[in-house]
Amino acid sequence: MREFLRWQRGRQASGYDKMLLARGLWPLPFDCYLLRFPEGAEIRPHTDPVGEGRHFRLNIVVREAREGGEFVCAAPIRASRRIKLFRPDVCEHSVSRVLRGTRHVLSIGWVRR
Repeated sequence: MREFLRWQRGRQASGYDKMLLARGLWPLPFDCYLLRFPEGAEIRPHTDPVGEGRHFRLNIVVREAREGGEFVCAAPIRASRRIKLFRPDVCEHSVSRVLRGTRHVLSIGWVRR
């Protein structure tokens, strides 16, 4: 697995980086990434559709940016300052532009069929 434990560019050409920490297919398809949002990074509002099943994601903010980098979700399942549980397949979500500092997030996702 060439992407395992290596920084790669994130999706949507939004300026964030991701590092794959774990992935599995059984008994529940899942992935676990460390995400890094440097100054200027942002993710525009979007959803992440899946072919079948329900997609869940748990984001744990390991390090907040000094300014900006706020997670925005229309209807999270649970949300606190550092923990966000949501359905990225049906709930529009985004991250505001990081203005100062770097934001790090542990992101664990799975699909229930």
